[in-house]
Amino acid sequence: MALSRAELTEQLHAEQRLLVKADRDIEEGWLRIRDQEDRVRELMAGGHDTVQAERLVDLLKQTLIEWERHRVLIEQRVIYLRQEVDPPPPKSS
Repeated sequence: MALSRAELTEQLHAEQRLLVKADRDIEEGWLRIRDQEDRVRELMAGGHDTVQAERLVDLLKQTLIEWERHRVLIEQRVIYLRQEVDPPPPKSS
């Protein structure tokens, strides 16, 4: 069943909000990684075991990669919905 323009517009707005949230989450993820890397360096400088702290950095990076992949999917959906809501005019020959 085809969606109405109003339903497509509603979906578009929802996806745009998700895209903003994804951007914010990714930026915060990078901040967490930098903070954790700083902690690892501090632990190393203090002669402490850093194995678990380094594992956390790796896990945070893997998570962030997945968030970035998900963001791409959201962005693709936004592009698709924009085209559905406001299709380009037909080309004249």
